[in-house]
Amino acid sequence: MAAAEATAAAAAPLPVRDLAVVELGPLPLEVLLLALLGLTAVVILRTRELFPAALLTGVFSLINAGLFTLMDGVDVAFTEAAVGAGISTVLFLGALSMMDRSERQRPPRWRALLAVVLTGAALIYGTFDMPSYGDPQAPVHRHIAPQYLAGAEAVHIPNVVTVVLASYRGYDTLGETVVVLTAGVGVVILLGGRRRRRSAGVGSTIEAGGRDGG
Repeated sequence: MAAAEATAAAAAPLPVRDLAVVELGPLPLEVLLLALLGLTAVVILRTRELFPAALLTGVFSLINAGLFTLMDGVDVAFTEAAVGAGISTVLFLGALSMMDRSERQRPPRWRALLAVVLTGAALIYGTFDMPSYGDPQAPVHRHIAPQYLAGAEAVHIPNVVTVVLASYRGYDTLGETVVVLTAGVGVVILLGGRRRRRSAGVGSTIEAGGRDGG
């Protein structure tokens, strides 16, 4: 009997007041940022110079961070700004110092373009069955989200996203941090080894030139 009552309570629609107050539908500023996001992506695809493309990827991440902020995902926005616009852009610029500045011209691949267009159209068509943006009665908000909201007061953190990442998903967040740290250490080791090989090559060239001159 108790299990049946719990199942019925979980299946019953949750009142809006039990969830965070949200506005149904995207805000005008969100639509503007989404349009800028798409425009930036198109410009990145069209440019053939790698340096502007690397800078535009940072702009893309900053716009994406602003969009996440408007959607109340401040922690995700902070991560996007730090990793996407900060670290990734620095790594791209560092890689550009070791390669050509312009992209090599390649013939267009129409089959690949057709596959991408069809895949994108299928993905967009699949979004028509998704719940409305910000709908408090969406299935994802009727399962585990009420428990997160109920336990947020015990954690004493005002942002629900921070509660989930730092408390309920604490070990997952720790694992992600370790992965990012390991990747950063790997990049530093690779760049350091390249510098040592370059310095050794320059030293050998100078030494060989000295012997030839002598």
